[in-house]
Amino acid sequence: MTTEFNLTEGSISKKLAMFAIPYLISAFLQTFYGMADLLIVGIFNTSDTTTAVSVGSQFTHMVTVIIIGLAMGITVRIGNCVGAKDMKRISKIVGNSALFFAIFSAALALVLLPLTPQIVSVMNTPIEAVSQTKSYLGICFLGLPFICAYNVLSAIYRGMGDSKSPMIFVSIACVINLALDFVLIGFFGMGASGAAVATVVAQFVSSLIALFKLKRINASIGIRKEDFKLNADIVKEIVFIGGPVAMQDGLIQVSFLVITVIANSRGLTDAASVGIVEKIISFMFLVPSALLSAISALTAQNIGAGKKDRAEKTLFYGMVFAFCYGLLAALVSNLIPESMVGLFTRDALVVAAGARYLMSYAFDVPIAGIHFCFSGYFTGRGKSLISFIHNILSVIIIRVPGAYFTSKYYPDDLFPMGLAAPLGSALSAVICITFFVLLKKKDKTV
Repeated sequence: MTTEFNLTEGSISKKLAMFAIPYLISAFLQTFYGMADLLIVGIFNTSDTTTAVSVGSQFTHMVTVIIIGLAMGITVRIGNCVGAKDMKRISKIVGNSALFFAIFSAALALVLLPLTPQIVSVMNTPIEAVSQTKSYLGICFLGLPFICAYNVLSAIYRGMGDSKSPMIFVSIACVINLALDFVLIGFFGMGASGAAVATVVAQFVSSLIALFKLKRINASIGIRKEDFKLNADIVKEIVFIGGPVAMQDGLIQVSFLVITVIANSRGLTDAASVGIVEKIISFMFLVPSALLSAISALTAQNIGAGKKDRAEKTLFYGMVFAFCYGLLAALVSNLIPESMVGLFTRDALVVAAGARYLMSYAFDVPIAGIHFCFSGYFTGRGKSLISFIHNILSVIIIRVPGAYFTSKYYPDDLFPMGLAAPLGSALSAVICITFFVLLKKKDKTV
């Protein structure tokens, strides 16, 4: 393991930046080609196709987020082993992770494919977009093993402290996706189906490249054939940490889907507006997400090395940066909301409605940045259940009820509906601070 990937020594801010920036670029590129699907579809098609890609990509994003959350168990456990310098254990985790997630993704695809019509119906998809949404989802479900493979391999690299390699993989995927978008959507007129094929093929190629590089660096890990036999203890460790993260992220995405359903019931204009703003917000959340991942990796290695104080300092550095960044994002969103929404559509009604939604929703970025950093810290310490608790309470108590009731009381304005997110994040932040204080008191008594 090179010193470049050792996160237990040296400047905390430098290590945090060295890990977070490549992750941020990776996430930016991954989100960019997701946004590019909407942009290119919007150029060559009408609102029904845009809505199909928006609705379909929201559901597939939820599934992907669940996979990434579950794979966080790999990152944390490998990080602990790197901190403790236990290379033999790393090889067992890598082998078990590959086999477990191969089975998991195949089973997930088999479950979701027959349910495609029901999923489209439950999401209250506008009738004009139903057919294309079904096609989009069906193709993405078939490609789930490839999507899963990319994210699992990336989790392995990040656990070893290497966030640069996943950045290279996703860069290649981005170029492939963009090229295929123009060919399949623009030249062949495949609409939503073309966007789905482009995404799956891009993930497939990036997975092959990631696997090839893993074979090349295997000399330092020492992976053997016997490491690919399922070990119940190792799988339990991964699921124990990654499971709560997957559930929390999945439930958050479910809340987004519920909000999408609420918006879809208001008609095509609000459906398209909410879908576009969700894409913009997901772009803004790249920085907090990068910090969450970086804090998780640094905390995992430092806890493995017995350096709890260094892990806490990492958390505070991350929170300061996340909050300052979030304030700037919210300010820009309120200064030029129409221009931001207008990048994705030429429909004046969608621009006007989306701008109102973005103005209130954007205040979620600085507040959520705080609990994102706490979630990274708790997960890195193997306490991911705390992250699940604060997120589920936020969803159940504020996010979903808030969106529903404001939608009913303000049927002609999306601004009140957008306030549900920042209010939910405020509750999460309070819960995180409470758990952190309790955990710190517990550490002192041990």
